[in-house]
Parts: sequence; C-alpha cells; structure tokens
Amino acid sequence: MAIGERTASDRIIAERERYVARGVATTPLVVARAEGARLWDVDGREYVDFAGGLGCQNTGHGFAAAAIHEQVDRFLHQCVMVGLYEPYVDVCRLLDETWPGKTATKSLLVNSGAEAVENAVKIARVATGRSAVIAFDHAFHGRTNLTMALTAKVVPYKDGFGPLAPEVYRAALELEDVERVFKQDVNPERVACVVLEPVQGEGGFIPMAEDFPRRLKELCERHGILYVDDEVQSGVGRTGPVWAIEHYGVEPDLLVSGKSLGGGLPLAGVTGKAELVDAVPPGGLGGTFGGNPLACAAAIAVLNEVRTPEFRVRSEELGRRIRARLEALNAGEVRGLGPMLAVELSEQTPERASRVTAAARERGLVLLSCGMYGNVIRVLVPLTIDDELLERGLGLLEEALGDADAA
Repeated sequence: MAIGERTASDRIIAERERYVARGVATTPLVVARAEGARLWDVDGREYVDFAGGLGCQNTGHGFAAAAIHEQVDRFLHQCVMVGLYEPYVDVCRLLDETWPGKTATKSLLVNSGAEAVENAVKIARVATGRSAVIAFDHAFHGRTNLTMALTAKVVPYKDGFGPLAPEVYRAALELEDVERVFKQDVNPERVACVVLEPVQGEGGFIPMAEDFPRRLKELCERHGILYVDDEVQSGVGRTGPVWAIEHYGVEPDLLVSGKSLGGGLPLAGVTGKAELVDAVPPGGLGGTFGGNPLACAAAIAVLNEVRTPEFRVRSEELGRRIRARLEALNAGEVRGLGPMLAVELSEQTPERASRVTAAARERGLVLLSCGMYGNVIRVLVPLTIDDELLERGLGLLEEALGDADAA
C-alpha cells in the first residue's frame, strides 16, 4: 500500500465519525468476517477473538449459522402475539430443561438482557404486590431507565440520563449490608426482589462468595422476596455449567438470560417458577420482536450444545488453563469462575488497561476491559477455541502487557 493511502478501515471509520452517534463507543477494528474464535477486518488482517462479541459467542462465531439459514427459508418474522411458532416454544422448553432446580418453569423471550431484567422486575412486582428492588455494588444490569437505576457505575452508563426509576436500593455484597438496607432504607415487606449476577461482568468479573447466594436466598425467603439471578453474561455455559448459579447450589425464583443465548442474534429470556411468571395476565408481557424465529432457531442449537457433558468438560479445562496462564503473568489479581476470568491491574485508573487492549489489537488480539475503574482485563473467548489458537491468544496478551508497560 502506498504511503498515505487510506485503508478500507480508514474510510469506514471516517464515515462512522460522520454518521454514527458519538455516544456509541467503538474501536478502530472494522470487522468483515468471523469464524470460531477468529475475526478478519476489512483489510484482511486476522485476529484472535478474546471478546466474543461482548460475551455473545460462547459457542463460537458461526456455530448456529446452519440453523439460522434453515429458518430463513421458512419465515423471518411473525410476532408471537400474532401467530405462535414452534421455535419460540422449543426455546422455552429447553430453558425449562436446563433450569438450575426441580421446579416447573415458564419463560418469556425478549430482545436484550436489559429488557429481560426489566421484565423480571415487572413479574416480581406483580407476583408479590410489592414495588421495591435491591441491587448490589458493582452491578451492571442494562441501559434502560430501570436497569440504569440497578446498574452501579455512573460514567458512562448513567451520567446525565436521570431522573432514574425510583424504588431501587443498593447494598454491598454482604448479608449484613442487605439487612442494613432493610433497617435504613426500605421495609423488607415492600421489597419485590433482589437482582444479583453470580459473577458480576461489567463490574469487574467479581464472583460471589461461596455462601453468599445461599444465605441471600434464605434471607429473601424469610421476607417473601424473590431472588432474580442475572445470567446475561455469566450464563449459557460461560462458567462451565449452563448457569453460573449452579456453582452455588441455589435455585433462584427468576433467571435472566441473554448474550450468548441467541448465538449472535438478539435474544434474551426470563425463566421462572411457573406460578410466578403466570402471575402476569395475558397481554402484560411481550413485544413485537421478542423471541424472533431466527434468534430462536439459533438458541435451540446453542442450548442443545452447552448442556452437553462434553461442552462443560471442555469449558472447565479452558478455565484451568486460562487461569494458570493469567496467574503466571503476575499482572494483578486474577478472578472469575471457570473460564469467565479477568485480571485486575493494580492502578485504579483505566489508562493502563486501555494501553493493553490497544496493544493487543495491534498484535492481532481482540480484548476488552471492564470494572468500576476500567482497570480490569477480561477474557470472553469463545469456548469452542482450539488449544493452538488459545495459546496464541494468551501469548499475544502477555506481549500486549509488555508493550503497555514499555509505552
């Protein structure tokens, strides 16, 4: 390429600056193709993908393509409220079959994790006749008005977007602090639900203490409060089992799924004990595109894959290998659950993490940061990655850390 000649990426990035909202954060990566755990940009450069479309590709890019193509030939959209279709029912059946407990469940399908969290709260309010909700430090539950109120981080998720939804109260990740909220902020008899991620994703890949979900569930049961398990990022096999809450042996009242559920297409769900979900009368739940048949076709393939013993065994093996490599880097605290892992850098600022992700991209590795201070490097690699590509990606991560420190 001649000096000064613009690449295809340059052209598209320039057009992005002209036509796309400034508030949509983007990177210099312009993707043209993806397969498995690899990406190619519009200039033909290959990357190892440790981001998975922000946790939406647990089964790898293209995994559900055949199922999607088959559904395309039938119909693209119907709206389940106009005409019922079997893929919607099949996804709800599979969500029941993978439920982390013995209770019979029913499900609602929607478009995004935030929409699912909001609907879980709606269901909890109707089922209990109460209005208050408790969320936790470091939480991320979405960008709608209600889920912004549940989300803990102000910049960039909430700043300037208020007033936010009322009747949301926040506690630290300690049972004693939940009880403090009951004494100081809201009578527990007014609380409809608590909403908790078993591994907090955007908050910095913070896994719950071993006994916290169980003790929280017991507290909820004493007060008639519903336990909403937010598995948008931690679910669909991300931590090994289908749902991360399985690590804790707790059966929630409602479970929220999303991201990898649709295999790359917009799909999320609220699954819960049948009598709770059915507390909402007909017409109270729904949406035009919720449970789109293409996304449902993908989800059927995804759920049938992540529920297999082989998928779990491989995921757990990946978790051990990735953790060992991250700990060997001595770059900071390594935490997470199974193969949902991250390194928190020592500086409580985003600058070094930004240098690491930029250096990784230059070397051919797609990497993301997160956390309250933006100083956490997270790994959301597709769990179908082969050993050779995994080692290549981990090697690039190590090199990127060195580049960032040398800058």
